[in-house]
Formats: sequence, C-alpha cells, structure tokens
Amino acid sequence: MKMKKVLAMAASTLLCSVMLAGCGSSESSKTDSSSDSGSSSSSSSEKKDSGSSSGSLIKVGIINNDPNESGYRTANVNDLKATFTKENGFDASFAYSLKNEEQINYAQKFIQDEVDYLLLSAADTAGWDSVLKDAKDAGVRVILFDRTIDADESLYEASIVSDMAKEGEQAVDWLKSQDLVAYDIIHIQGVVGTAAQKGRSGALEAAADEYGWNIVTKQTAEWNAEKAQQIVQSVIDSGNKFNVIYAENDDMAKGAVAALDRANISHGVDKDVVVIGFDCNKWALEELKKGNWNYDGQCNPFQSTYIKDIIDKLENGETLSQKTIIMDEKGFDAKTITDDDVEQYGI
Repeated sequence: MKMKKVLAMAASTLLCSVMLAGCGSSESSKTDSSSDSGSSSSSSSEKKDSGSSSGSLIKVGIINNDPNESGYRTANVNDLKATFTKENGFDASFAYSLKNEEQINYAQKFIQDEVDYLLLSAADTAGWDSVLKDAKDAGVRVILFDRTIDADESLYEASIVSDMAKEGEQAVDWLKSQDLVAYDIIHIQGVVGTAAQKGRSGALEAAADEYGWNIVTKQTAEWNAEKAQQIVQSVIDSGNKFNVIYAENDDMAKGAVAALDRANISHGVDKDVVVIGFDCNKWALEELKKGNWNYDGQCNPFQSTYIKDIIDKLENGETLSQKTIIMDEKGFDAKTITDDDVEQYGI
C-alpha cells in the first residue's frame, strides 16, 4: 500500500481511540465499465477483501477486453473475479473494452482513484507509454496479463502472458506435417493489432512465405463467428478453391464451419477442408474429438493465481525472480485428442 494511505489509516485509528468510538471500514460501490464495438453495458463491480501487511484491502483496477469477446475471454474474466475478491483481501474494480483509447481512459481513471495495482490486458500493443509513466509517477504498480505491449519493461512490474507467436508456430508446424498436396488457405484474423493476432498471423505469414503456401484471402473477423462465416461464404461464392481454414480463435472457426456446412463442403479429419482454431473451448475440443475440426491451439486464460502471487510478494517487500511468466500451452490434434484432454484443458 502507498505510504500516504498507511499514514491516513494510522491517523484515523488514533482519532477513533481518543474519541472512545469503534472504527470500521466502509465500502463504496463502483460500476464496471464494459464496452465493445457497437455495444456497451455496465454492472456492479465486486469489491474484494484481504490483506496488505497493514490489514487493509489492496485496491486493484483491472482493465480487460470485453467478456463477450470469446469463450476464452469469459473464462479469463471469471478467473480474475474469483481470485480478486474481498475475502482474498482485494478491493477490485473492473473495466472492459476492445478499444485501446477507452482502455487508456480507464487506466487514467484508476490512477486518479489511487489504486495500488493496475492489471492490464491491452486491446492493442501500442500507445501505452504515457499512461504507464503516469502510473509509475503516482506509485501505481502495473502488472500485465494475457497480452504483451510495446513498452519499456521499467514501466511495469511483471507480465503473465501467453506466447502468441509460439501458439501460431505450433499450429503452423502441425499444418506443415500434414503434407497436403496443396495449401490454399483462408486466413481469418482476430482484431488487428492485438498480441494474439500479431503472433498467430505472423507465424502463418512466415510459413506461407517460406513454403510457398497460397493465402486465398486474409481478413479480420474481429473474433466474431458471424463475420467469419461471411468471409468464408464470400470465398465460396467467388469460386476460389481452398482446403485450409486458419481461424485465430474458436468462435471464428465455428463461423467458418457454418459456411462450409451451408455449402455442403466436408471438413475435418480426412475431409475436404482442414479446420484450425485457437483457445481450446470445451465445445471446440469436442468438435475436434468428433473429427469435425483438425487442430486447436491452447491459450490458457487462468492467470489470476500467478498475478496474486506476484502481488503477495511485492506487498511483502520481496524481489520478483521473474519479470515475465509465459503460460504453458499446447496444441491438440483431432487424431490423438482424448476425453481426458477435453476435460482437463477445455475452458
């Protein structure tokens, strides 16, 4: 906790004892801000309790992407809400947006509110230097989660992130191992500029350049199933041949498959079109196990316990042994996935 908060608490305690009156903490409710392109919503934030060394709640502002973005994001949001609770010693407020400028505004508001920690999953990798410098000057400690940003490491305490480039490389290595006669690929991207999009797109683009694969089309569906379905339907209508769909999350893969089904084009194991997704939603792994999809790359959303451990260490005055923690992730092949894999890794 910041020194000014500790002094203020000490003064308050002394005043209460002089007046022979009992002192208690009071909670004020805050509103979660949730925003997405085309829609916004709000709900009461859950206040969270636990313990700094002084016994007061640790004030945390958590900025994330919209919970409805994908199954992965829903799991990520729920994981954070389950950990940063009043019972665990935290006074936590949440803000959501898929837009970088809105997230930066939320960060500025949290700094003004004098949070102790700012937890950030950035909508875009760029544009964060100024507000993170403001946080540092204000004594607010920043911890990145889920996604990396393009900023000097001195501006944040730690990052707990997925290696999006590695996720893409694993998928591309698997695709190359299939030894297809031809590689005519529909590339459906996530929101352009995000770490997930950059990592997964970069791996495919590098492989296409190296191996001479044909990218039939490359378009963003912004993580959205309906937009992905439209992209694939457009390619089908054009008459261009394709035999691989590389969708950068499960929802977009589902939308792509809906277009294939509508056109009576077979997909999955030993079928006409290879389907690749990412995130490992449980329903997606079930599709994999049925042979309707071919490959799904894991993106681990359960980062909150790592973040809490870092905060505990910082509150105890310990030095962190790692600046960056990379989540352990793998990819799954329809031909080898098991029931245990679905239960253990499905989100």
